[in-house]
Amino acid sequence: MAADPTASGRVVLEEKAQLMSASEIERTLVRLAHEIVERNNGAEGLALIGILRRGLPLAQRLAALIARIESRPVPVGVLDIALYRDDLTPVGQKPLVKPAQIPFDINGLNVVLVDDVLYTGRTVRAALDALFDHGRPRRVQLCALIDRGHRELPIEATFVGKYVQTTAREIIEVKLTEVDGSERVLLVEPVR
Repeated sequence: MAADPTASGRVVLEEKAQLMSASEIERTLVRLAHEIVERNNGAEGLALIGILRRGLPLAQRLAALIARIESRPVPVGVLDIALYRDDLTPVGQKPLVKPAQIPFDINGLNVVLVDDVLYTGRTVRAALDALFDHGRPRRVQLCALIDRGHRELPIEATFVGKYVQTTAREIIEVKLTEVDGSERVLLVEPVR
C-alpha cells in the first residue's frame, strides 16, 4: 500500500507548468521598471515598498533598474505582512501585520507597493493599512509580478508583469534566488 502524501500534514504540490524562467522574470522586471518611470515622470519623489517575502527582492531589483534608467537612487522599504497569502495557506481570519521597515518619510511620495502574486487582494489591503500608519503618500500604486485573478476585494494592480488565468485549486509559486535559491514562476496544484 502506498503512503498517503498528506499524512505528514504537508500538502504535496504537483508542478503543472513553468510560467516564467529566470530570463523571463528579468525581462519582465526591466519592462516594469520602464513603465514605473514613465507613469511617474521619472524617479523624483518615487519610493518602492516590497511586501514580504518575495515583494522585497522584487522591489530591490526594480529600484536598481530604475536607478540605472534615471541615474538617481530610489529608496526601498519593506512591509512585513506575516505570511497570510490567500493563494497558499491562510494563517487566520485577517492578515497579520508586523512592523514595517521604511527608513524614509513617505509623506508626499509616489509609493509603489511591490508583491509577487496578486490574488484575492487581502494582502494588499493589509499592506495599505500598514502603509498609511506611516504617513500619507501622494499616490500609491501596486506592482505585481503575476496577477492571477479571483479578487475578493476591489484591488487592481497599476503594473503587472504577467496575467495568468487560474482555477481556484491552482497555485502560483514564485521562486526568487534571494529567498528560494532558484529563479522561476510555476503553476502548481495540490495532489488529490
